[in-house]
Amino acid sequence: MENRFCTRFILLLITTSLISVYSDTDDNEYTPGPVTYNARSIIVNGNPILLFSGSIHYPRSTPEMWPDIIRMAKEGGLNTIETYVFWNVHEPVEGQFNFTGNYDLVKFIKLIAENKLYAILRLGPFIQAEWNLGGLPFWLRDVPNIIFRSYNEPYMTHMKRYSEMIINMMKKEKLFAPQGGPIILAQIENEYNHVQESYREKGIQYVKWAADMATGLYPDVPWIMCKQKDAPANVISTCNGRHCADTFGGPNGPNKPTLWTENWTAQYRVFGDPPSQRAAEDIAFSVARFFMNNGSMTNYYMYHGGTNFGRTSSSFVTTRYYDEAPLDEFGLIREPKWSHLRDLHKTLRLVKNPFLLGTQKIKNINKFVQIITYEKPESNICLAFLSNKHKKIHRTIDFKGKSYFLPRRSVAILPDCKTVVYNTELIVSQHNSRSFVLSKKANKFKWESYREPIPIAKDLPVMSKTPLELTSMTKDTTDYMWYSTSLHLDSDDLPMRPDILPVIQIQSLGDALLAFVNGEYIGFGHGSFIEKSFSFSKPVSLKTGVNHISILAMTVGLPNSGAYMEKRFSGIRAVILQGMSSGSLDLTLNQWGHKVGVEGESLQLYTEEGSKKVKWSPASGPGTPITWYKTNFATPEGNNPVAIKMERMGKGVVWVNGNNLGRYWENYRSPLGAPSQTEYHIPRSFLKPKNNLLVVYEESGGTIDGVAINTVNRDIICSFMYEDYPPNIDIWKMEGGVLKTNVESPKPEAQLTCDPDKFIKEIQFASFGNPWGSCGTYIQGTCQSPNAKQVVKKACLGKNSCRIPLDRAILGDPSGDKSCSQDKFKRLAIQVRCAKKKNE
Repeated sequence: MENRFCTRFILLLITTSLISVYSDTDDNEYTPGPVTYNARSIIVNGNPILLFSGSIHYPRSTPEMWPDIIRMAKEGGLNTIETYVFWNVHEPVEGQFNFTGNYDLVKFIKLIAENKLYAILRLGPFIQAEWNLGGLPFWLRDVPNIIFRSYNEPYMTHMKRYSEMIINMMKKEKLFAPQGGPIILAQIENEYNHVQESYREKGIQYVKWAADMATGLYPDVPWIMCKQKDAPANVISTCNGRHCADTFGGPNGPNKPTLWTENWTAQYRVFGDPPSQRAAEDIAFSVARFFMNNGSMTNYYMYHGGTNFGRTSSSFVTTRYYDEAPLDEFGLIREPKWSHLRDLHKTLRLVKNPFLLGTQKIKNINKFVQIITYEKPESNICLAFLSNKHKKIHRTIDFKGKSYFLPRRSVAILPDCKTVVYNTELIVSQHNSRSFVLSKKANKFKWESYREPIPIAKDLPVMSKTPLELTSMTKDTTDYMWYSTSLHLDSDDLPMRPDILPVIQIQSLGDALLAFVNGEYIGFGHGSFIEKSFSFSKPVSLKTGVNHISILAMTVGLPNSGAYMEKRFSGIRAVILQGMSSGSLDLTLNQWGHKVGVEGESLQLYTEEGSKKVKWSPASGPGTPITWYKTNFATPEGNNPVAIKMERMGKGVVWVNGNNLGRYWENYRSPLGAPSQTEYHIPRSFLKPKNNLLVVYEESGGTIDGVAINTVNRDIICSFMYEDYPPNIDIWKMEGGVLKTNVESPKPEAQLTCDPDKFIKEIQFASFGNPWGSCGTYIQGTCQSPNAKQVVKKACLGKNSCRIPLDRAILGDPSGDKSCSQDKFKRLAIQVRCAKKKNE
């Protein structure tokens, strides 16, 4: 039996999933009113609640996407939405505010309320969040004598002013729960323990000041501080991480609830990273363990990651953000995360009363296996969590006279202390696979190009003896700044042998640069997320007379974490010519010209009007560095999300109808030899009915013919289950503290459901026996039933949804090699394709 499970869980690890969409949140949970708490939970309007929350950041999607994203979050079993508040987008210039478009915080919070969900407002104002400068506006750096996130009068003055403005805005709109709104919790600061020691006594003072300031602004909801071990008594300390049941020491007081503010659903990526993944089983395991150990809130960071549009991402962070979340970048349901967690939320709601009212008892079988029960004397309330923490070994344990098999790293939940209704390692929901489909209408491009001019020192507006620091010049209004210097060389200065060239060496503080000598492109160099500074060295051809050295230096986002963020620097530090006749020639003190930005930005070539200001030429094939490209394209067919593939380009920025999609970087390869991101989201709301303007600024050189517009779907859906899996959680209910089922004989069923406007068009795979693979790549095993595919066709073809019981009387007995007799429990794998009806 143990060997059979070893094989089975290897299969599960390489399998992905999906299931039917329905609302699993009871609107009766939403009862705005006074918010208090005790050691067990947050209490809203007198009702103790278990909080299933998801991070959805309003600037990382569009207002047109918000309703569907919030709806799908609710259908995934969430009752709460969490968001940061992004200071630098709301006050980009001191005293000038922006709460429009995808920065409309009030509209976003009101949409949450309309869906009868609670909200958690993470005010910050420092938020980190892989967001440019951690959400702090760049102009703060120019405030005299300022020190970020310290007991520093200039910083605290601006922080309080901004915090008060946001809180007053929420109060004015009556968005706090005591006013009838959705906001039940607010957060001040963010993970300050990481940097607190750097500020010594000023750090201790600052934490207390921040807590007092926040609770003074609005004392009627609880305030939290995440990862703050020494949090003041007037706030609640919370956990961030992957496994808070095992890493969190508990809140900062015996009468405070145990809350998890960031349960990372994967890991954000930086350019140069390989793919980041976290299995649905692992997330479910960590959540179940957290709740069984008195936790009462989990917040999935992220539930929908979205897109870092424009220049909003922090240093080296990709434009796509937490694409592996339950809702992917495009707002499509990613399975099995979405539905496996939904089923967990349904299970925990099922056991809410015994969980909150029962008395906890803990029994440790060994250091890996644990039984935790919640029972209420003189009642039939009895809830059990059976947990196996071992990473490799499965266990069988006895509990109340019955044997229970626990796969490795799993939690079984028994609402009546008898019946397993959910196991974190056994996924009974459907699976899916994402497809990028080349648009039939949108790829009839006629590319034109315009080469960015390469300036020389005398033409640049700002002169200095040495190269100036980049960000103090750009003020975060652009990634780019030109540096240029000129030098006169005699024939005696140059190397005597024609086969030996001088070498230019440029020391950069980060993040990247392109070098040109006498108008000729020399090369491209960059740092990394780990080490932003770097040294660039390339041979150069110099001439007698005047030589011009021009360098386009750039940032790839600003830092978002660490102490003393106001003292981070970028740009050129030193330039040396090596291999000259007289030795090395240091050009650092040679008098440098500077210009902020590139010409195409100032002309706004990415807009319809701006694009008319220069002369464009036909373009195709491999291109030159610092080149602008433009074309027009038809709006892609259908209503599926849209993405642009940039895999044959180098590094740059993309605009559609003047909307900045973000940075792309295809020639920075991960250790696996592939770009960290290839597809870039074009929200449908960015598109016009026809004749859309697409503009690309390519920095380092790429092949424009490789750009392609795709639509995105998750129409391939699958199921992968064993005969002994538990039935779907839908069949269970609690009545008077008694677990009941709405079917006579509960059995596992494969469930397949297309999107509401689609039907099952094709049965691509069906096998009952020992099939292998994952959704999109299943293969037949050596043991199979001859009836499986026909059974699935009859049950599913042409329908929006279907169910197939894992019943040999229906599927037939598998036959084949000796594995058929060795494996007691067989598995069913199904893969189908959903599609719309042709007349739609």
